[in-house]
Amino acid sequence: MTTTRTPWHGVLVATALHFHEDNSVDYDRFGQHVAWLAENGCHGVSPNGSLGEYQTLSDDERAKVVETAVAASPEGFTVMPGIGAYGALQSRRWAEQAAEAGAQAVMLLPPNAFRADRDAVINHYREVAKVGLPIVAYNNPIDTKVDLTPDVLAELHAEGLIVGVKEFTGDVRRFYEIKELAPELDVLIGSDDVLLELGIAGAVGWVAGYPNAIPQSTVKLYELSLARDLEAALPMYRDLHPLLRWDSKTEFVQAIKLSMDIAGRFGGACRPPRGRLSEDLRQRIIKDTEAVLGKGYR
Repeated sequence: MTTTRTPWHGVLVATALHFHEDNSVDYDRFGQHVAWLAENGCHGVSPNGSLGEYQTLSDDERAKVVETAVAASPEGFTVMPGIGAYGALQSRRWAEQAAEAGAQAVMLLPPNAFRADRDAVINHYREVAKVGLPIVAYNNPIDTKVDLTPDVLAELHAEGLIVGVKEFTGDVRRFYEIKELAPELDVLIGSDDVLLELGIAGAVGWVAGYPNAIPQSTVKLYELSLARDLEAALPMYRDLHPLLRWDSKTEFVQAIKLSMDIAGRFGGACRPPRGRLSEDLRQRIIKDTEAVLGKGYR
């Protein structure tokens, strides 16, 4: 019997983006990476997020990234692009582009040009919801300065504007308040270093960074966490956590790309303004990555 997975459930990889030496997008390598993630057990990808350096892309580049991801995806594999933008009209346009390209859902930040108030946030989601694709809200108050608190999320869900939330605050206590106020709202793990805590709490998805480098092990850890198999999950989590916590650092894009390089997957350089890491940081990330690989995690 074939079961149908809800598109925004499972391990959805926030894909890193590949560039040529001249800083142009390497779409061929990116498409190959999407296909490789599918082959290695991931359930989908979320391109054009922060890890995908969407802020540095032209409109044409950003659209082609989504088209490339869809073209490289096997049947049943989710493409859930990030459609964050300064305003609701821009985000709505990106939602329309995602729908035209064949994406199954979108991930939407609140407006991030200023510290938007509650009404502005609600109206932002109302505008984008007109497109009709399922919306997973993305709560990242660290970068956007707008906090989608549990009561705001409950209001968005009650109005039918969102189906889930990628929770990136790192405050695992929020899961329980969200579920009290909006029991049917799906919570997706938003930071790699709280995977176990939110998995055992009842999260149904993970918008993930480090599967870009070690997909098989991280998917296994996700499954063990949701199954609440602590006997098997805790040793893995302890082994992987020094690496996973780089996902919540300021340098997470460079860190994950460097780990990809070390793991034999091309990560490469970032576009400006993200530059080369200091040698101290590079050596710490290399050490943490090699320790994980040395234990057989892939």
